[in-house]
Amino acid sequence: MKKISLLLLVLLLSQILIFAQDEDVKLTWPREFTVKKYKITVYQPQLESFKKNILEGRIAVSIKPGDKDIVFCAAWFKAMMETDLDERIVTLEKMKITKVHFPDYDNQEMIDKLSRVLEKQFESWDITMSLDRLVASLETVDNLKIQSASLKNDPPDIYFRTELTTLISIDGEPIIKKIENPEIEYVMNTPFFIVKEKGKSTYYIKGGKFWYQSEKITDGWKPTEKVPSHILKFATDNAEETTLDSISASITEPPNLIVVTKPSELIQTDGEPDYQSIEGTSLLYIKNTESDIIMDINSQEHYVLLAGRWYHSKTLNDGDWKFTEPDNLPEDFSNIPDSSDMADVRISIPGTPEAQDALLEQGVPQTAKVDRKTTTVEVKYDGEPKFELIEGTDVYYAVNTDKQVLRINNRYYCVDNAIWFVSDNATGPWKVSDKRPEEVDDIPPSSEVYNVKYVYVYDSTPDVVYVGYYPGYTYSYVYSGVVVYGTGYHYHPWYGHYYYPRPVTWGFGVHWNPWTGWGFSVGFRFGWVGWHIHPYRGWWGPRGYHAGYRHGYRHGYHQGYRRGAHAGFRAGYKAGQRNPRNLYRNPRKGVKTRPVSRDRKARIAANRKARPSTKPNNVYTDRKGNVYQRSKDGKWSQKSNRKAVQPSTRNKSNRMSPNNSSIQRNRNLDRSYQSRQRGTRNYNRSRSYSRPSGRARMGGGRRR
Repeated sequence: MKKISLLLLVLLLSQILIFAQDEDVKLTWPREFTVKKYKITVYQPQLESFKKNILEGRIAVSIKPGDKDIVFCAAWFKAMMETDLDERIVTLEKMKITKVHFPDYDNQEMIDKLSRVLEKQFESWDITMSLDRLVASLETVDNLKIQSASLKNDPPDIYFRTELTTLISIDGEPIIKKIENPEIEYVMNTPFFIVKEKGKSTYYIKGGKFWYQSEKITDGWKPTEKVPSHILKFATDNAEETTLDSISASITEPPNLIVVTKPSELIQTDGEPDYQSIEGTSLLYIKNTESDIIMDINSQEHYVLLAGRWYHSKTLNDGDWKFTEPDNLPEDFSNIPDSSDMADVRISIPGTPEAQDALLEQGVPQTAKVDRKTTTVEVKYDGEPKFELIEGTDVYYAVNTDKQVLRINNRYYCVDNAIWFVSDNATGPWKVSDKRPEEVDDIPPSSEVYNVKYVYVYDSTPDVVYVGYYPGYTYSYVYSGVVVYGTGYHYHPWYGHYYYPRPVTWGFGVHWNPWTGWGFSVGFRFGWVGWHIHPYRGWWGPRGYHAGYRHGYRHGYHQGYRRGAHAGFRAGYKAGQRNPRNLYRNPRKGVKTRPVSRDRKARIAANRKARPSTKPNNVYTDRKGNVYQRSKDGKWSQKSNRKAVQPSTRNKSNRMSPNNSSIQRNRNLDRSYQSRQRGTRNYNRSRSYSRPSGRARMGGGRRR
C-alpha cells in the first residue's frame, strides 16, 4: 500500500513539473509560428505607454517567406492587459496592430501583404507574458508615474528579547464580551484566545498546545496545565482546528508572552546577539534572529527593518528608536552584496535594482471582468447607519459596519473585494458601479478607508465591468523610493453591539518577499490566532491574514527547525502566509474567475500556435521602427531589408558613427536590453520559487 501511495505521489509531482515546464515554454521569448509559407518570429514586446489597463508598445518581428530572404519589421500594438498577480502572469488581450514598419524596404505590394498577415495573426493571439518580464519593461515607459504616499512613520513600541517570546496584541484597552452557557468572558478586540470564567479573576490564554494564566490581562502570564473544564470546552468548540506536526509536538518549553494594547513590534534573538560582518561593507548583521537587524560600525547605530521601514537606535534593549528616512541610510547599505545573507533587505534600500523592481510592480493592477447582472454585496450595520465626514474632503464614510461604505453627493458607494458598488440608499440594494467617484482621490492616509482610492473601474459593457486594483488596496505603498506596508496610522475600531476592527500596520511581523508580496509571522507557531466566537470574524490585521495562515508558516518552520529554533522561525517568516495578490479569485457569485489549473490550460491552448523559437531574444526596435540586433560582445547592428545598399544611403541610415543621435539611440537600446535581462533573471528566480521543489517556497532559513 505504501509503495502504491509513493508511486501516485511521484506521478502527481511529475505531472505538476511537466505542466509547469510546459507553461514555462509558453512564456519564453522569442516565439514563432507558421502561416502558410511564412515563418514568423516574434521577439519580446517593448513597452511605450501604460495607462489604466491599456498597454501600448512595439514588437520586433522577422518574417521568412518560403525560400526568400528574411524580412524584418516593427509592429506597434495596443492591447488590454489582464493580470494574475498570484501566478505572476500577464495576458495582452484584444490586441490591435496600429502600425507596421519595414525599414529600408520598398516593395509596397509585399509590405501590404505581410502587414495583413501580421495584423490577422496578432489580433487573434492573446500574448501571455510573465509579470517579471513586464515589470522590468515598465522601466522604459515614459508616462508611468508611481506616486509616493504621505504616510505616518512614527515607530511603534519595539520590544527586544533574547529568549523565545510571543507578542500578543490587543486593539486598545481590552473589550470584554460576556456569553451565557457556559458563563464565559473573553477579550473581543484581539485575534488571540483570551478568556476567563465569569465572576473569577483569572484570565487564560491558549496558544498552540500551551495554556497560560494571569490575574491581569496585560501582565503576569505564566504557563499552566490547570484549566477550568468550561474554558477547555469553550476552546474546543470555538478555536480553529489545527494539526500539530511531530516537530511542533516535540517542543516542550512554552514561549514567554508580551501582551500589549498599543501598536508594537517584537524583535528577538536566540540568546545574546551574534554579530557577523557583511562582506565589502562596514556593516554587521545579527545572525541568530528572525528580524532584519544591521549595525553600522561607523556610527554604532542599530537599524531594524519593520513593515518596510528602517528604525535606528544605539542599543537594542529598550532602545530609543527613531525613523530613518530611506535616503538617509548609511551609504554602505547600498553596497550589501546580492549574495549576502542580508540580501533580502536590498528591496528596502532606495536605488537598488530590487527596490526599483518593487516600485515598478506597484504600478501593475490586478484586473478582473465582473458580471454586473449577478454580482452584488450585502451591507449590515450595527444599528442605524452612521456616517462621519473625512477631514479635508466631501466624502463621508460609515463607521458602524464591517464594509467600506462611502456617501458622496447623496449617493452611496461600497468597495468590497476590490469592486465598486453603488446604491441610492445606505442599506442597498447594491449594483456594480461602472464609475469610480473622483472624490475618493482626496481621501488622506489618516482615514481607515484610504485604500479604496486604489480600486479602479476601467471600462464597461451592458453585461460586464472591467475593474482593477493596485497594491495600495492591500496596504502596500510607495514611500521615498521603497515599498512599505500599511499607512502607519492607528485607526480606532467600532464597538457597539458588535466589534469592527480596522486595518493595522504593526504587530504582525510583516515582511516583503519579491515573489509572494507581504508575508506575516505571528507568534511562535500556528494555532496562536484565529477562532470562531467573533460575531463577524472581523479582525482585520493585515489583509489576507486569516486565509491559509497556518499552512504557509508551517512549511517554512518545519524545514528550518533542524538547524535550530530561530532558523526555523526565519524559514516560516520568509515562506509564511502571504498577502493575497488576487482578491478576485474569491469564489463569489458573479465575479468571473476560474480555477488556476483551468486558467493555465486555457492560456496554453490559446498560445499553442506560438511555439518557442531557438533564436536568441536579442532583436529590438527603436521608436522609429528600425530593427537592431545585439551581439554577444554588446555591439548593435542594424538589420536592413535591402540586399544591397548604396554607399551614400548607408552613410545616412546604417552607419554607427559616434554622433549624438547614435549615442542616444544605443543608450536607449542598452536600457531596453538591461530591462529585458533583469526581467528574465527575475522570471527564472520567481519560477524556481513557485515550483513544488523550490527551496525558497519551502523555506529553509536565511540564517545558517
